[in-house]
Amino acid sequence: MRWDNLTVRSADSDDHGRAADPALFGADAVVTRTFDTPEFRGITFHEVRARSVLNRVPGASRMPFEWTVNPYRGCTHACVYCFARKTHGYLDLDTGIGFDTQIVVKVNAPELLRRQLASRRWQGDHVAMGTNVDCYQRAEGRYRLMPGIISALTEHANPFSILTKGTLVLRDLDLLTRAARVTDVGISVSVGFTDAELWRTVEPGTPAPERRLDVVRTLGEHGIGCGVLMAPVIPFLSDTPAQLRETVRAIAAAGATSVTPLVLHLRPGAREWFTAWLGRHHPHLVRRYERLYADGAYAPTWYQRRITRQVHELAQEYGIGPWRAGQARRIRPADPAPVAALDEPTQLTLM
Repeated sequence: MRWDNLTVRSADSDDHGRAADPALFGADAVVTRTFDTPEFRGITFHEVRARSVLNRVPGASRMPFEWTVNPYRGCTHACVYCFARKTHGYLDLDTGIGFDTQIVVKVNAPELLRRQLASRRWQGDHVAMGTNVDCYQRAEGRYRLMPGIISALTEHANPFSILTKGTLVLRDLDLLTRAARVTDVGISVSVGFTDAELWRTVEPGTPAPERRLDVVRTLGEHGIGCGVLMAPVIPFLSDTPAQLRETVRAIAAAGATSVTPLVLHLRPGAREWFTAWLGRHHPHLVRRYERLYADGAYAPTWYQRRITRQVHELAQEYGIGPWRAGQARRIRPADPAPVAALDEPTQLTLM
């Protein structure tokens, strides 16, 4: 596998905003481990000492934030649609099963972030986490990188947001509450649908949708408003009016402050893996997907607008508003739920 020459394709950068060093980490700094425990059986961890952890989002990106922190590469959630699969190819790792089982861990992420935040050139911009792969995937239970990352951001009163499918975020509830006293903190959970059968095949390594909604409920009970990114809405599999209604109803019942839909998008790397999955589980839909996504990675605008309109109408009916990508706010009990509607379909990179 290749561990260097990643500058251009990785989009990582140092705290000055320049391109990162020619190698994000040296091959001699990689330690490969396996653990013979049920939750990690069949998974290989590549522990690296990164040279940069504050990553600048490319200027051409659709993202509404400029900086991210990603302590992991690869993800045991194993979502068949994950756009980040392609990034595993930059390391000469397999973008299919390898993405699910070969996890790169930036073991020095907290100390490196603390140092980069202290740079005189750092302007205290919002930092988004969970937008590439989930920072609260199973590996976090062993490596515990997020407590140090949250603490570093708190020490510098640096605003940040977290998007996750993981329930492990509740472990850091006290740290998040402490951070919210000094800076703007946004927390959102991703729940695209509530269909248990679909979940087991398309997101096999994630907590069940109802468990993720329990996270939303628990955060709310502790005075931390939590939005839901309803993503992805999967054409022909989770997009009927009845399915959309059931998902929004469950999100509202969990006490979410907001809900925003995101229709499945299929970039190269993810597209091939998802299409193979579709051929095995729903072969009758393959041609329909070829037509729907004939023009590229995104579903047609008319389809996205239809889903957005339906979900927003349901959200209004159930008394919740849309969530804006990258939105961060001080989390406190008195915060009102955002109610402004999105006029255009949202296109957000999701892990």
